[in-house]
Formats: sequence, C-alpha cells, structure tokens
Amino acid sequence: MQGWRRAPATGARSRQWQQLARTTSRLRGDLPFILIDAALVTATYLMLLVLRFDARVPREWWGRFRIFLVVALAIHLAANRLTGLYGSLWRHAGVHEAQRLVEAGAIALVLVPLASIPTADHLPLTVTIVGPLIATGLIGVSRFQTRLFALKRSRTANGSSSEGLRVAVLGAGNAGAAIVRDMLANPQLGMVPVALLDDDRRKQDRTLLGVPVVGGLDELPVQAPARRFHQALLAIPSADQGVVQRAAAAAEAAGVPLRVVPGLDELVNGQVSLRDVRDLRIDDLLGRVQVETDLAAVRSLLAGQVVMVTGGGGSIGREIARQVADAGPSRLILLDHDETHLHDAVVDLPTPAVSVLADIRDAVEVEALFDRFRPQVVFHAAAHKHVPLLESHPAEAFRTNVLGTANVIRASQRVGVERLVIISTDKAVRPTSVMGASKRLAERLLVTSTPAGRQWCAVRFGNVLGSRGSVVPTFVRQIAQGGPVTVTDPRMTRYFMSISEAVQLVLQAAALSRGGELFMLEMGEPVRIMDLARRMIRLSGRQEGTDVEIRVVGVRPGEKLVEELRTPAESMASTAHPAVVRLQPLPENGEELFHELHILQKLADNNEGDELARSLLTFARDEPECSSDVEPEVQVAAIASNGNGASPAFPPPQSVGGAPAFVPASLARSNGRRASE
Repeated sequence: MQGWRRAPATGARSRQWQQLARTTSRLRGDLPFILIDAALVTATYLMLLVLRFDARVPREWWGRFRIFLVVALAIHLAANRLTGLYGSLWRHAGVHEAQRLVEAGAIALVLVPLASIPTADHLPLTVTIVGPLIATGLIGVSRFQTRLFALKRSRTANGSSSEGLRVAVLGAGNAGAAIVRDMLANPQLGMVPVALLDDDRRKQDRTLLGVPVVGGLDELPVQAPARRFHQALLAIPSADQGVVQRAAAAAEAAGVPLRVVPGLDELVNGQVSLRDVRDLRIDDLLGRVQVETDLAAVRSLLAGQVVMVTGGGGSIGREIARQVADAGPSRLILLDHDETHLHDAVVDLPTPAVSVLADIRDAVEVEALFDRFRPQVVFHAAAHKHVPLLESHPAEAFRTNVLGTANVIRASQRVGVERLVIISTDKAVRPTSVMGASKRLAERLLVTSTPAGRQWCAVRFGNVLGSRGSVVPTFVRQIAQGGPVTVTDPRMTRYFMSISEAVQLVLQAAALSRGGELFMLEMGEPVRIMDLARRMIRLSGRQEGTDVEIRVVGVRPGEKLVEELRTPAESMASTAHPAVVRLQPLPENGEELFHELHILQKLADNNEGDELARSLLTFARDEPECSSDVEPEVQVAAIASNGNGASPAFPPPQSVGGAPAFVPASLARSNGRRASE
C-alpha cells in the first residue's frame, strides 16, 4: 500500500524533472541568441554615444550611460522574449518572424527614450532614438543571416547558378514570383531560375527577386541560346488557350520542354508552388477556356435538393457528381451498374453520397429506386457511347440508350421530378451511326414526354477530353507503346471540351431550362484529328516519323468526317450564358414515336440486328435525305419505315402531369447491361 501511495509522488517528480529538462534545453538553445542580442545592443548604444561626442565623451556622461545601458538591455531582451524572438527555428524564418522582429523594435523605440528621462540631463536623442532602430536592424541581420547567405550562395554574379536545371519562367506575376522564390529557397531541388519572360512591357528589363525579366513570351527562342535554358515553365494559372498555345509554340521553337502551373480551378486555395507544376497536357492546348458559371443560379437549383446522377461512375457522371456535391444538395445518389467505377466515384467525392448498384435497363428496379429516393433533380448520363463497337451491337445501343432513357423518363414522370437533364451528343445530329441514332431517339423521348411545368431538357456537346475510351487516352497509350498512332482520315475534325468545362455548362443549362427543349454547348473551333496526333507526339518529346509513326487506317463504321451540333431546321436562341445556346426542337408526334419504338423493340427482341440498325437510322433522322455536306463514304442510305401497319401490343399511353407517357412499362422493360458515359 505504501508503494502505491508513493507512486503519485514519484510520477509527479518525474514530470517535474522532464519539465526542468525541457526548460533547460530551451534556455540552452536560446542562450546564444540572448548573448548575441546583448552584445549588439551594447555595441550600438556605445558606438552612438562615442560618435555623438567625436570620441571625447565627458566623464560625467559615462555614469549616466551605464545606468541607461542596463535599462536599455533589459527592455530589448524583454521585448524580444515577449514577441517570441526566442524559441523560433530561424533557419526557416519568414514573414511571420519578421513581423515579430518589427514588433520588438517598436516596443524598444517607445520605452528606451523613456528610460533616459530619470537621468539628469538625459542622454542625447541620437542615442535614445536612433539606438533602438539600429539595434533592431542588427538583431534582424543576425537572425536572418542564414537565409540571406543561403540565397546568395544559390546565385552566381549574374543572378543564376551554373549548376542545376536552368529554367525560363514564363510569367512575372504573382505565380511567377512564387515559383522563383520556391526555386531560390530550395536549391536542393536542382532548378535554377535563369530568366523570366512576360508580355507586360512595364515588367521587362527589370528584375524579380534578382532574376531578370528579359522580354515577352515570344522571345523565348531568341533568349534560349545565350542563356542556355533546359526547361520553360508557364507560371500563369489564368492563361487561356491562346496563351498556352503561344507558350507551347515558343518552347518548341526553342527546343526545350514546357511544364505548366495548373489552372486556377486545379490549385489548392489558389496557392502556387513547385509541387503543383506538371507536364503540359493536350487539354491545356485544346481546353483551358475560363468558363464563367452563374454559381448563384446553379447553387439555388441544387442546394437542399435530392439529386440523382445515372451513370455516376462514368467520366461525365463522376464530374457531375463532384460539382453537384459542391452546391450542397440535401442528398446525392449515384447510380451505376459497374461496382468498381461506382465505388471510386463515391470515394472521391468531398461529401457523403449514396451509391446504388443498378441497371437503368431494368424498368422495375428503376421505378423502385425513384419511389424510394424521390429525386427532385436527375442528371441522366448513363449510356453506351463507342461508335464503331455499337455498329456491331445495335440491340445493345437501343436497349441502353433508348429503353434505358425511357425507364428514367417514365420513373421521373411517376415521382414528379422537377428537373431532368439528359446528356446527349453531337452525333445525334443527322446521325450516320447506331450510337448517334439511339441518342437522337432519346432526345425525341425527352421532348415528347416533358410534363407541363417541369424543367426537363437535353444537352448536346462534342468530344470530352480524357473520357474513357476517347481519342486522347488512346493516342497517349499508342505513343507510350512507340506507335503507330492510328488516325482514321487526315480530313476528320472533332469538337473538344474539357470534362470540367462541359459539366459546368450542363449545370448552367439545367438552371436555364424552361422545359422540353434542347441545349447546345458552344464548343469553339473544331480540331483536325491529324493535327491533334502530331501535337501529342511533340508534347511527349518524340518526333513524328522518326520515333512514332502516324498510320491512316480509314473511316470506321458509323463515323462522320465532320460533326455538327444542330440541324438547319433547329432554330437557335441565345440564353443568359454566352456558351449555352437554346435549340427549338422540331415538332414531334408522340403516337408516331411510340409506334416506332414498338417496331424497334420487336427487332431487338428478335435479334434482327441489321434491320434494327437501318430502322434506328431511319426513325432518328429529322430530314429524310442526307445533307450534301456529309462525306459520301460515311453516308448511310435513308430507309423508309417497313410500313407493316402493326399496332402496339399494349394499351395506349396514359397522360402523366399534362404530358403523354409514351413509354409504358411493357416497352421499357428489357434485360441486359449498359455502359457509363
């Protein structure tokens, strides 16, 4: 028992010894600084007194000075202690420590002159006023000398080091300054800023942190031979597509690789450092357009709402979920049939979301899920999308892109979804492929099935950079394997947009919807696929023909040479957003569409693939004849309806919410799987 009673005392003594040891250790670390400060303060005031009297200090002043010096020393050391100048790691000192130094100097500047007042005929003002300023400056030099000399050692006489990777920084703004500062402060990284280039003439022929600003971005090839650049680094986060292309062209002409600071939307807290720098990507050249989104309108649309995203594990659905999560929905549901993609999408979200493993082709399951979650906003991104593959599997395209969409529409009618957005494609315009035809029929379903007062719409856009299976990842893989890079036709062009930008505009279109309309996203200028392949080869550091071959393989089934975003018959109207255009859809006959879907389903059920493909293209066309501006080798002949006069094997559609429900369950139900966009 006595042993137990002594234990607390023993533990207390142990803690006291540990505390004493820590205090002793801190004092041992601070003692050199205290002694240096005391020596600097003493030397400062002594020097000022001697200079004041031209080295002939009267004897009576020495007595006063000794008393004053003791008080001044106590004030300086106490001020340093109070402001935290002792106990800091000065090897890594920065702005915060400099602020503390200024605060200590200000305290001394106020108190030191007051300390001389009690002495008769108090000391000269040159000692009591100038002394605190000089003493504080000397203390600062002693503290920051490690940083100052380290910075000096990292440079040669002309402002750069002869060792390390010699870097030309493009951009002398805040980001450029942060990058240069990072390089100078971390010489172990082996990157040396040799020069800056900026188009702002006011910055040229000046220096930034000791590094000269030698000209504009286009002068990089001229400056490269004399300054021996090893690398160029674009440090302009707000750079648009034109600036990035100019920088890439200049770096290519200079024969140096180009790396970039990411765009503003990729930076964490808007802060720039060397760890953010990455290789130039093709989407920097094709995308990187700064889209101004009406965040207030989008947030008011989504905040506090129950939002469902079908195809939530796909490229588009995943980005929709990420941006929707930032708007503060009350509940976010991601639906997908692929468990791996669904799991990854939910894990990456900044806020919790509900993951639902289900297939949109199962009408009963879709209805049950809508009844369970009662979504108010639905983004329908689930679809099969690979054009050549679907040419060989038209039934799969029909069951997923048409009947799957019908299931989502029907369930949305059932539970009263306020906003439904269907993701469509430019391939739905005068389609020449099974995939495009199936998406066009999905658009027609949306137009004919929108209930009165509901803001339902479809949004068309072109190719999305980096989406799974798209041309850019395919080219990246082919280049990494040493080629060949396969291009279908040298004349082929496509519209491109980054995933982030496309989804921002999709959300904007949802906020602009009045109900039952189509929206077209402004995609910019089309890009020749051959030029894209050549540019990607150059970006990889290889040469076309020498390192990587480009092989023309011919147009694949279903492909167009040139894509369109609307037909001439679809009238355009501007919206409140300059990058979103409202299209007036052509008048639709719901009963006729219903009859066409019945025919298509029978063909799919009977595995009549060739006839199904022809009928899909026939029913999907807005105009009976192909336009002459479509290349002949990729045209598909228009085929009239079989006209067999067969009537639906199910009862006529019922009205839901003021609009006919043209997709009864007997049509919508189908088995199978579907792919995520």
